[in-house]
Amino acid sequence: MTALQALRTHWPEYLIEGWALGSFMIAAGIVATALGSPTSSLSRIVVSPLLRNVIAGIAMGLTAIVLIHCPWGRRSGAHMNPAVTLTFLRLGKTGGWDALFYILAQIFGGTTGVLLVAALLGPAFTDAPVSYAATMPGTGGTAVAFVAELSISAVLMFVILSLSGTQRFAGLTGFAAGLLVALYISFEAPLSGMSMNPARTFASAAPAMHWDHFWIYVLGPLIGMLAAAQLYLALRGVGKLACAKLLHPADQRCIHCGYEPAAGGTKP
Repeated sequence: MTALQALRTHWPEYLIEGWALGSFMIAAGIVATALGSPTSSLSRIVVSPLLRNVIAGIAMGLTAIVLIHCPWGRRSGAHMNPAVTLTFLRLGKTGGWDALFYILAQIFGGTTGVLLVAALLGPAFTDAPVSYAATMPGTGGTAVAFVAELSISAVLMFVILSLSGTQRFAGLTGFAAGLLVALYISFEAPLSGMSMNPARTFASAAPAMHWDHFWIYVLGPLIGMLAAAQLYLALRGVGKLACAKLLHPADQRCIHCGYEPAAGGTKP
């Protein structure tokens, strides 16, 4: 399939990927401002950093679950993350042009989401300490942040592959991903800022022109997820790989495996 053919036939899925990460970033920006801006009443009520992280974790974990399980998310597969998309490309579960356009859509959608929050909330979102909800290393420094990003990304991908590759538990994949997002934001965020997503970090860094340590949030998630995929292949084999969707409903087409509900196909 050529690039033009991919755009003509798969453009709805590309737009959905941009919409999904953009929506996630809008929610993240609003939550970060409500909990972190000195102008917010909620930030004056919730003074404990741990409690703030737990509240943010619950909010963003639920957001992830809703996006994964909504009709649009079930259609595209709800990657919302270049590291996820590139891992499925490495596994041979998505096409090259689809992977490229997914990643471009994720970057554009996420950045658009951040810009919309900036326009809506102004300095409360753009100024310190919220600072566009940018992801930055914690007090442990860059090495700790890198290892943390690599580790949490590896666990996320291994869980996704393990659940989606098991017929009995495949329907729990989206819930597990959302739960991990909630736990990571609650307890890991002080180490790395909790990104796991190069497009998510880019979306905040670009408007703020804050590129310090950006490499951590590109290499950490990508290396972690690719390593998890390799471990999964070693333990379970290529035959236990499912499609490149977090959820694979019977009523939605799949551009990754070619499933068409109207054709009465069988899901992989």
